[in-house]
Amino acid sequence: MRCPGITRRSFLADTGMGFTGLALGAMLARNRVAGADPAVGWAPPSGLPHLPARAKSVIWIFLCGGVSHVESFDVKPELNRYAGKSIADTPFAGVLATEHKDVIGANPAHGNRKTLMALQTGHRPYGQCGLVVGDWFRNIGACADDLAVVRSLWTIHNDHGAQLTWQTGRHPRELEHPTLGAWATYGLGSLNENLPEYVVLGTPTGDCCGGAFTYGASYLGPEHGGVRLGTDPAEPLPFIHPSGGQVSAAEQESNLSLLGRLNRLAGIDYPDDANLRARIKSYELAFQMQSSVPETIQLETEPPHIQRLYGLDRDATKGFGRQCLVARRLVERGVRFIQIFHGGGGGGDWDAHSAIQANHSRLAEQVDLPVAGLLRDLKQRGLLDQTLVVFGTEFGRSPGAEGTGRDHHPQAFSAWLAGGGVRGGVQYGATDELGFHAEVDRRYVTDIHATTMHCLGLDSRALEVPGRKRLDLDHGRVIQEILA
Repeated sequence: MRCPGITRRSFLADTGMGFTGLALGAMLARNRVAGADPAVGWAPPSGLPHLPARAKSVIWIFLCGGVSHVESFDVKPELNRYAGKSIADTPFAGVLATEHKDVIGANPAHGNRKTLMALQTGHRPYGQCGLVVGDWFRNIGACADDLAVVRSLWTIHNDHGAQLTWQTGRHPRELEHPTLGAWATYGLGSLNENLPEYVVLGTPTGDCCGGAFTYGASYLGPEHGGVRLGTDPAEPLPFIHPSGGQVSAAEQESNLSLLGRLNRLAGIDYPDDANLRARIKSYELAFQMQSSVPETIQLETEPPHIQRLYGLDRDATKGFGRQCLVARRLVERGVRFIQIFHGGGGGGDWDAHSAIQANHSRLAEQVDLPVAGLLRDLKQRGLLDQTLVVFGTEFGRSPGAEGTGRDHHPQAFSAWLAGGGVRGGVQYGATDELGFHAEVDRRYVTDIHATTMHCLGLDSRALEVPGRKRLDLDHGRVIQEILA
């Protein structure tokens, strides 16, 4: 006799340990102890680091649109000396003959403007290390002895799809690849029970340039994708509060408990359904977040001097300052990976094809003080040693002029890292005298990924998923020279 709605698998599970078994299974799966192996000889991540970990969390700051490297962290005074001249009429004419075939789009339309433009801001050295930084970033410059600046980055694409490349390491034609935040949480799991493992702040890249794929998890499963949070206490997350306040907390807990049991019953029949697993996890987490998220973004509870440190008392810096302060509070509460976007939507606000002086002056004012405040605050709380902060963009901007602006420049750009596992006061790699090509110790964007993973104690090759091909370029190479 066959009982309708009961399968052999569900019968065995229920008569074995019943709901206790289901709850235990869910707990074990959450802690990466149990799970269905999709391939013989492969096991899901244990949640333990592969290497000694120096960082517990990452704050990944991304400026959308392409920041000028030659006026920020790789200042080139020779541009002032030869401003208005063709590169061919300078002692550096050879840079035009240099060809790196791995860079797509090195042509006159992008990143190869030949009439040099003078620097649009001043510059000065900072710290004991003598790091020269453009005046747009003078507050971050004051933190020079905590920074490891990588000046020899390049990327494969000359258009804003490079924003996706910075997050996933893949060409923008290949959308279905996990982001670095997804790999980190997939490999290590959560440090807390009440907040997402991977949080996204700010407006992400526009749909033209990766959209939700710039914080997605692809084949790792939706439970490892980034969760977008706002910094407005009234609405930090859509639908986080029960509609109309007609359901009490006790009633909601009871309803979610029943829903969770039903979902887990379905999970017995569909153990490999990633969407179902993510749904179960999201229901449980959403209930916890109803109290934990609003509390996390109650920045008014911070002392006035801390609010000023992040620029919350100034109109220009208030918005991004709130995001940086929320990031610190998320780290304190055990969030593994926080991704902060600035200037998102469309191609990105930093895309200064014209009026670069006005554009970068305005945008840098918004981020410079808050980011410096974040570094100082983490340091004074003893959190910087266990938190890796990464500050990057998709590509640089051309040494040559595009009217009053600078064009996209994938051949060379800069990023910096600070905190957990990284030596401060380090300047790594170099471009030529015009900032045209990354020449000394060239590094592809996934080398930043590999270094970040290494600081977290992860080996990306140990996380490979059967049937999902990853190239050596995808894994990247750890930049050992900047590690503590």
